[in-house]
Amino acid sequence: MLESFQRLVPYNLEVGSAALAILATFLGLHALRRLVSLVRIARTPSPFPKLYTPFQPFTVPGALISTSFWNHGPDWHWVRRFQTYHQNETVNLVPILAGVPGLWTSSIEIGRQTIPGSQRSSFVKPDRLSLALLAWGMNIVSADGAVHRKHRRIVSPSFGPELYQLVWTKTAEFYRDMLEVEGWNHKNSVDVPAVTNITTKVAFLLISTCGFGFPSTWDTPPTAPDGGMSIQEALKIVTQTSVVDVVIPKWLWYLPIPSLREARIARERLHAFMKEQVADRKAAVAAETKDTRTDIFTLMVKANEDESAKYQLEDQELIGNIFVLLFAGHETTANSLAVTLAFMAIDVNLQNEVLRQITSVLGSRHELQYDDYPKLDKVLACFYEAIRIVPAGHVLIREATEDTVITVPNPVGEEGTQAIPIAKGTEIMVDMVGVQYNPRYFKDPTVYKPSRWYGLPPESEQFTAFSVGPRACLGRKFATVEATCFLSHLLKDWQVQPVLLPGESNEAWIARIINKSRVSLTLTIGEFPLRFVRRQPA
Repeated sequence: MLESFQRLVPYNLEVGSAALAILATFLGLHALRRLVSLVRIARTPSPFPKLYTPFQPFTVPGALISTSFWNHGPDWHWVRRFQTYHQNETVNLVPILAGVPGLWTSSIEIGRQTIPGSQRSSFVKPDRLSLALLAWGMNIVSADGAVHRKHRRIVSPSFGPELYQLVWTKTAEFYRDMLEVEGWNHKNSVDVPAVTNITTKVAFLLISTCGFGFPSTWDTPPTAPDGGMSIQEALKIVTQTSVVDVVIPKWLWYLPIPSLREARIARERLHAFMKEQVADRKAAVAAETKDTRTDIFTLMVKANEDESAKYQLEDQELIGNIFVLLFAGHETTANSLAVTLAFMAIDVNLQNEVLRQITSVLGSRHELQYDDYPKLDKVLACFYEAIRIVPAGHVLIREATEDTVITVPNPVGEEGTQAIPIAKGTEIMVDMVGVQYNPRYFKDPTVYKPSRWYGLPPESEQFTAFSVGPRACLGRKFATVEATCFLSHLLKDWQVQPVLLPGESNEAWIARIINKSRVSLTLTIGEFPLRFVRRQPA
């Protein structure tokens, strides 16, 4: 036995040494190829400034490393939003250790050329960048080309005038419920420690009612009827961990770590819930009962059932679209409402100006109606400007499928354009943060100024933060009707005030609040307190 072991030791050492030699050779060749590639990139003339970083921000390990002086992390375009595009509206970000170079642009003109429309396009969305949404099934946000048109054919009919009337009615109901349940009706001043708790609840109740047709009130219990995790809590956990879901192996979710276990349970509960709802809606549509629900979910299933087999979506694709509806209609609207209230809190004059419009539109009536929506343009402008300052959809990423050419505007102050060749495989990141802070489009872009949008038609493409063209956000009007209704009712009754730290100015407060924003699938603001003071009758 001893002799056998003694013979095996040198053999194992030899095998191990050979393996290490192979690995070292592989790493050496990889490093050499990387070096050659970087030298070639550095020597290749480019019309755009080159920025060097260790890792591509949206791939492992870059997506896991925060932005710092030496690294461009996944939120670098937000953290450095005031510095990146001073020299040029487009920059070439070159990763040194991992990832491929890509163009980052603050030009919406370039964005319009790379976002696929109804015609054939030379650009597509890379699949790897939609993994967090594709995990639930193909959907209208992740799809491109003919697949996108197929999804839009099913999803679009769900959004119409009857839905928006329902959104307005339910938003007003939830506002009144909030005043009663939270005890605001009996107070002249209310301190809210985390205003996102209110805006998130409003957004979720609207999705529950208008998206799924569930009877909902403000005092809906926080847990599910069976005592388990509520769908609201499951959705919150899933949206907060969606990026992690992409970058870690699936088996890690089963490790005995409380946070991972909670995230896994949330995913399982949300997926089971969606499967049940698809089955329920199919049964309701098949029964053709008079009380068939008219929520988005049911109308989507009905549109799918009415289509020929060629255009029908699979159940998993319906679930994919449902998840996008939950995600987009919940977190993004809640975040933008919170940002709106933060900026309005530090500007009493703006609140008074908006209040005058609300009072004028209301007249002698007691309640605002959906028909008032287009007349409340100053309220909507406050919401728009908040989205511009903190755009939830912070980046649009496209990849060239062939060698092509894009038209790039000359620098601000110079007439004309220039044609720039784009090689196949090049990724172009349309930085929506950069777009919204681009002085070509906005004078004093760092200033919160809702008057930029006064008189703008509600669905004008001049406002680009909901994206542009055929790929613009389908739920835009859902969000703007909800926001206009909620803000109008709230500002009519309450003045909004910041809760300052000792010695803190309004300017320092809003800077502190906005700088707490974080990047995941969306750009979201952190928690912050607000005070609401009841308006006295004139």
